[in-house]
Amino acid sequence: MCHHCVIENVKQNMLSRRSLFKGGAAVAGAAALGALPVSAAAQSPAASMPAAAGWSDLTHELWDTFPTYFGGQQLFFEKQYDFAKDTFNLYELRLSEHTGTHIDAPLHFTADGKSVAELPIEDLICPLVVIDIAAEAEENPDVQVTPDHIAAWISANGDIPEGACIAMNSGWDRHVATDKFRNVGDDGKTMHFPGFHVEAVQMLMDETSAKAIAVDTLSLDFGPSPDFIVHNTWLPSGRYGIEGIANLGALPASGATIVVGAPKVRGGTGGPARIFAFA
Repeated sequence: MCHHCVIENVKQNMLSRRSLFKGGAAVAGAAALGALPVSAAAQSPAASMPAAAGWSDLTHELWDTFPTYFGGQQLFFEKQYDFAKDTFNLYELRLSEHTGTHIDAPLHFTADGKSVAELPIEDLICPLVVIDIAAEAEENPDVQVTPDHIAAWISANGDIPEGACIAMNSGWDRHVATDKFRNVGDDGKTMHFPGFHVEAVQMLMDETSAKAIAVDTLSLDFGPSPDFIVHNTWLPSGRYGIEGIANLGALPASGATIVVGAPKVRGGTGGPARIFAFA
């Protein structure tokens, strides 16, 4: 499916789903929403979409001690204004670009690749391919997505769509609030969690037009990786990655569309993102 077709499909799905919602009076256009009382505005399609419509939030809630690759805290809050005193609340945040559910832009592992702000819009709405290795990850936390997994997906579902995001569902997202998300071994430093194998990303680069890969762990590379070979292979090709994605188990292997709310930070190597999908 071409990028234009994907975007048009998103528009048509949004329009058709809006017809499910009936307001008290006819309201023309999003501008009128601001005139509605809060209780009515909350009934917009984005706020009240029923589960049956197939929407899935693929983003972890971010908090100050969210587990990180290097182990230290990467999100800090400082309250600047307080409602009781100032009639409004406002926090100043300090955070790492690579915290929580986030984007790895090409610039993350290149000298002059695209920043997160330079990722083309048409690459942020993609057909979603979900490769399920959860059963294997249960037995072996160091399992990697290989060309065999990709070939098995193609055999079961057909060709990988144009411009797809290839996502690894290892089930690791369920460990996010525990020490097992980092899963440090007995040596006190080596982590153990699933990721992509370099041969798999090379296959995707050579044989498909995939724009992104996604993992439900802390890294595109598996935990014991000594050299970030997947990062060093995939990102310099101009493609991007998503780390710490959530809830892939709620989606089918094929047929879903992912929408990536990448931050638009000039010169950014990545950044926390709001990501969702519909099937």
